[in-house]
This record gives sequence, structure tokens and C-alpha cells, in this order.
Amino acid sequence: MNFQKYDLGNLQRGQIVEVTLKGSAANVRLMDSSNFQSYKSGRRHKYYGGYVTRSPYRVTVPNNGHWYVAIDLGGYAGRISSSVNVLPGALPSARQPSLSTVPSLLQDKEIPVGFDEEPIVRKYDIFISHASDDKDEIVRPLANELLSHGLKVWYDEFELKIGDSLRRKIDKGLANSRFGIVVLSRKFIQKGWTNYELDGIVSKSISGEQVILPIWHEITKQEVLDFSPSLADKVARNTSSFTIEEIAQEIADLINDN
Repeated sequence: MNFQKYDLGNLQRGQIVEVTLKGSAANVRLMDSSNFQSYKSGRRHKYYGGYVTRSPYRVTVPNNGHWYVAIDLGGYAGRISSSVNVLPGALPSARQPSLSTVPSLLQDKEIPVGFDEEPIVRKYDIFISHASDDKDEIVRPLANELLSHGLKVWYDEFELKIGDSLRRKIDKGLANSRFGIVVLSRKFIQKGWTNYELDGIVSKSISGEQVILPIWHEITKQEVLDFSPSLADKVARNTSSFTIEEIAQEIADLINDN
């Protein structure tokens, strides 16, 4: 079978291959090296694309690697005139600044005390403050992921229930840990804690430095705005944009590098 071949070389995932046909419609196949060799030999192969009747036709490169485009008429008579261009992919989704740009999030490992006294060493790397309803879905998986990075995590005592003092629990966590997390969800907000209390905890009341990382879980920007407009502007992580593994890795990198 006659076909036109384009050796595209090494491409990155997300790049776009644009094929322009002139005249007849044709089969357009984007293939990696292994599948292209199978295609040439008449064997079964996998490809991206199909029968193209309008051009330009665009297909996104699914993985990093060496890629080819083959264009044929499926054995039918005719002539093909074509051209292929490789375009850059879409820009990655905008994300908030890295945690390293907020130095106040990480507390010193040792707490200074009086003259001639040994400094107090914080016992834990991280504490996680959360509503008890969120433990199974996000808190335990996040804690286990952080533990897998060799970090000391304290979270069972920070399971917040109705009647608890939010400020007292988080102040205790900050005193014993270098890094604080609060899992902000609809269930958390439904517990009835006031927005000014949480907002005051996330930032130091005088300096305004952020000392707690909010993790938004199954909650929208508008819901956070309704709960606390100023809290919505704090550096945070959202489980709809970051995986638990990505969040844990970023926190572990920050702690281990300091």
C-alpha cells in the first residue's frame, strides 16, 4: 500500500500535529516508532487519527517519544497532496505560587527560650487540622503520603468537632509542628466556625504573614469567598487542581530543604 510518511522526530506530550490535505480525503495516522514499523509491515498497529475529510486536521501527541504521521487512501486509487506542521501545545493551567514563596508557612525547628536554657524542639513536621467527616476521603490519604516522605505527622488530635475551640487546637498544633494544614471543605464550614476566627489563625494578626496552608477540598471559589473573602486570597492548594501526591511532594520538598 502506498502512503506518505512524515518523520516528526521526538515530540513532547501535548504538542499538536496539524495535517493539511489538498484534494482527496485520506486516512491520517499518528503513530509511535513501534506501531509505525507494524503499519509498514502490514501488521496490526495502534494509531491516533482516522479518516479525515476536512483539513487542517489536528491531533494531540499523547506521550513523549518519537512519532510518525502516515497518510494513505486505504488502497483506493488517487493522489494525495499533504503537509504536516507541529504546533506547541496549550499552556499548562495557571497555578498559585510555590510554597517556597511564602516563608512564614514554615516554622523554625527549635523554639527559643530563656538565657542558658535549651531550646524547645518541635516534635512534629506537620499537623493537619480537619473536620472529622473528611478523615477517610482526604486526610488519612494525605497523612499517609506525607509519612511516606519520612515526615512526622500529627493529625488525630486535630479532628475538629462541634464544640471544639478552633483557635486553641490550631495554636497547639503550631506550637508542636513546623508546618500547619487546614482542610477547608463544605463539611468544615458546616461545623459553624466563624470566618474571622479561621482567617485570623491562617494569618498572624499583626504582621499578616500566612502561617497555615488551606487545602480546598470539594469546595468552590465562590463558597470560600462567601465564607471568608480574605481567606480566598491566601496561598492554598485545591484537590481539584493538585493530586494528594503532588501536594505532599511539594510540602516534603519545602520541609526537607530547610
